[in-house]
Amino acid sequence: MTPSRFTFSLKFCRRLLYQSLFWLVGCPPNKMPCLGCMFPIQVNLDPNIRNIQELKTWPEFHNAVAAGLRLAPLQGKVSRTWIKYNKPGEPNAVHAGLLFGLGLQGYLHVLNLSDIYQYFTQDHESTTVGLMLGLAASYRRTMQPDIAKALFFHVPARYQASYAEFEIPTLLQSAALVSVGILFEGSAHLQTMQLLLGEIGRRSAGDNVLEREGYAVSAGFSLGLVALGRGDDALGSLDSFVNRLLQYLGAKEERSLLAPSNEDLRSAAQVTDGSTANVNITAPGATIALALMYLKTDSEVIFSKLSIPQTHYELECVRPDFIMLRVIARNLIMWSRIRPTSDWIQSQVPEFVKNGVSRLQDDMDDMYEVDVEALVQAYVNIVAGACISLGLRFAGTRDGNARDLLNNYALYLLHEIKPVSAPPGNGFPKGIAKHVDRGTLEMCLYLIVLSLSVVMAGSGDLQIFRLLRFLRSRNSADGHANYGTQMAVSIFFELLAPYKVISKLTADIVLACGGKVSLATGFLFLGGGMRTFSTSNGSLAMLLITLYPRLPSGPNDNRCHLQASLNIFFILCIALFYAFRHLYVLATEARWLQTIDVDSGLPVYAPLEVTVKETELYSETRYCEVTPCILPERAILKRICVCGPRYWPQQVELVPEEKHWWSFGDKSDPLNSGVIYVKRKVGACSYVDDPVGCQSLLSRAMHKVFGLRTLDESNMLANSHRELDSDSVDHLVSTFSSDPSLIAFAQLCCDKSWNDRSDSDFKEFCLQVLFDCISKDRPALLQVYLSLYTTIGSMADLLVKSNSNVCDSLSISSLKVALAYNEVVSSGRLASSSGGFVQSIFLASLGKRCEEILNCSTELKTNLRNYLTSEAWPDDDQKDVILLSWYLKWFSVPSPSIIKAAVEKIKSKSKISASAVPLLRLVLPSTHVSALREIDRVFFFH
Repeated sequence: MTPSRFTFSLKFCRRLLYQSLFWLVGCPPNKMPCLGCMFPIQVNLDPNIRNIQELKTWPEFHNAVAAGLRLAPLQGKVSRTWIKYNKPGEPNAVHAGLLFGLGLQGYLHVLNLSDIYQYFTQDHESTTVGLMLGLAASYRRTMQPDIAKALFFHVPARYQASYAEFEIPTLLQSAALVSVGILFEGSAHLQTMQLLLGEIGRRSAGDNVLEREGYAVSAGFSLGLVALGRGDDALGSLDSFVNRLLQYLGAKEERSLLAPSNEDLRSAAQVTDGSTANVNITAPGATIALALMYLKTDSEVIFSKLSIPQTHYELECVRPDFIMLRVIARNLIMWSRIRPTSDWIQSQVPEFVKNGVSRLQDDMDDMYEVDVEALVQAYVNIVAGACISLGLRFAGTRDGNARDLLNNYALYLLHEIKPVSAPPGNGFPKGIAKHVDRGTLEMCLYLIVLSLSVVMAGSGDLQIFRLLRFLRSRNSADGHANYGTQMAVSIFFELLAPYKVISKLTADIVLACGGKVSLATGFLFLGGGMRTFSTSNGSLAMLLITLYPRLPSGPNDNRCHLQASLNIFFILCIALFYAFRHLYVLATEARWLQTIDVDSGLPVYAPLEVTVKETELYSETRYCEVTPCILPERAILKRICVCGPRYWPQQVELVPEEKHWWSFGDKSDPLNSGVIYVKRKVGACSYVDDPVGCQSLLSRAMHKVFGLRTLDESNMLANSHRELDSDSVDHLVSTFSSDPSLIAFAQLCCDKSWNDRSDSDFKEFCLQVLFDCISKDRPALLQVYLSLYTTIGSMADLLVKSNSNVCDSLSISSLKVALAYNEVVSSGRLASSSGGFVQSIFLASLGKRCEEILNCSTELKTNLRNYLTSEAWPDDDQKDVILLSWYLKWFSVPSPSIIKAAVEKIKSKSKISASAVPLLRLVLPSTHVSALREIDRVFFFH
């Protein structure tokens, strides 16, 4: 099971939830999916081996977690019915992993108390672990009382003394502690903090001696989460909290703070820790707790308490891995001092350590009294701790300085482990591999690489990916994979190796896909490049759990992460540890942004200018991105502008706030869930069709292809017989516009079947109108032009052929409105910045043509005379009826009664010897002059 599958496919599968779980899991339990392989790796297991089901449990669990993390339902939520539908008859690890994966995405809040009770009563370990962690993630920071009761039930320290004893495995207790921390995150709940403080130093009892450090680390994480970033505000006057944590670190404090009971003393004898705290057990948890409690507080007091050894004597008193934890904790507290420079990393190393490692290649005769191995171990652990701090400080930012710095240190350690062709530059001490075990160097290398991927999360950086691919192939070829870094996958095979149920080749292949390299690769392509990490307090806490640097050096290293001996319980403990690694999901944000062409509805590349506010590291900065891209955090993002010559500019203003990124579907999201709609400018190609911009000057090319002139030129038939290239027309039209209807219209105009038709003038008109509309970025006017043109054409067809597609006068009215609008705009009576929409010459020609059609019919004039004199309408001839109605509508002829009244009024005032048109114009002002002439001929008998 490769960790990269979890991270790469995070919330990547969007679909309706009407299917069962099988399509989500997608890989049978006996097949190990590998992102680098074309097919799953088959692992053949002998069913006669005892405990084979226990061996399969946690691989199936993590596979189901990956399935739950892939899920991104189109409905925006998962229903209780669907979860219950996928619940098996007998509890199994697959459903347990699914619960955990769904909980990490916040979907388990749909379960009611009875559902939760039924899951717990199944008494199934993996189901209980997945449900507790999933519920805590779904109810994160809420302190929901019912969920808290369910979690505290698995913490015996919360029971009263009168309660009956319950046999709860330490594995479940550790999971419950972390779940409590997530549920109470940032609340500074005093009672919970007191409970967790005691659990860090809880003395071992019975068979749980080997699990103490993992339990203490879980309690430390939980305590740090409850008081996350609150510092002294969370503690108030309770100085004993800090004093007790410092004593867990080995500080000399009053023993009354840790006065043990007689029962504690008796049980403590098994590990000879007496009445004092066993620092080897309690120090990691206490260090993590202080780091999270005082996160970003810049507390000089706590910073000084977490001191780094400054002398050789002090160095002998602190384990190297504890020094790394202290470096991380100090930098998380003094957050504002972290700088992405080599000088800052070297400033973390004490002077006596730097002086010692710088003389490794010199004459070492004068260093016979110095423990060189201790110096080198301290150096590599301090550097690794500083790199982890740098990775957390710039998580998800893709900061160039941090990237280059971490990459250089990774290459440096890689070169020390095995020299490569391109050694790192000067400034690094040489020859450290001779004085430190390879396991330590491997662990530090992979931690630095993992930190590098955290910085570049979601970017898919090619150079980093090449480094990860090299590390993966190196482990496969050399067979020198560090136990801890490859443990997530290799432990399965180590347990099966004595039984010879799988081949060494299969183990090597899966080893190459596992461990830290795979997790780093997944971070690099987090969520398919659509997600990245946040640097909020809660996100940093989850990343610290994921990046926790203490890894076991072998199967007999029982000091960390709930690791026991090489048996089935060992599998369970390691699996729980890697279950905690999945909490990185709670640190991710979907800050992905894409641009979509508003005409075609397709995603396009578009340049952006992003403005971030001033911080302690840099002034207000503007930089360029190309969509799709990942944006900075909401706390520093000020402005997003669509720029460049190909798309119309637009700007999105934002107010920097210390809040989480908007969730999907949030109506207050100014970025519309990561989508900006853009409009392409006329004459510009998309960046896919024209990457270098060599096809942007297209006006001349359009004329060359068409062989036509614009509508306002006189010679419209000059090259009418030139054959058009359909592909060329399509290409040029798509350059001007991505509207599918325009492209389809261009294809219709260039269809060969049209060449055989008699209406070649209409085809030519269509091509010219198409060019006119797209060149002026007014594609909507194409339909207007065609409607007006076809109206006049239908009138001519009715006059000549006695058939027409137009049977009413509505089109005539529309043409009159267009002419009236054009007249007032042309005369200046109506102000318009863009002028008329339709070309004035074209409208005038249409009006003139309409008058010619209506005035050239002798039958129409006869019918008009009959209508004016006797109000008689043409009988049984639809053509005459339509023409007469058009005439009356176009020339605004009033009813016969009004006309007769006007004629009588004129005759009564004066004797008409010449034309009466001027007088008719006075009494009938809205009637056209052509109609007035016909009225004059009918009533005044000239």
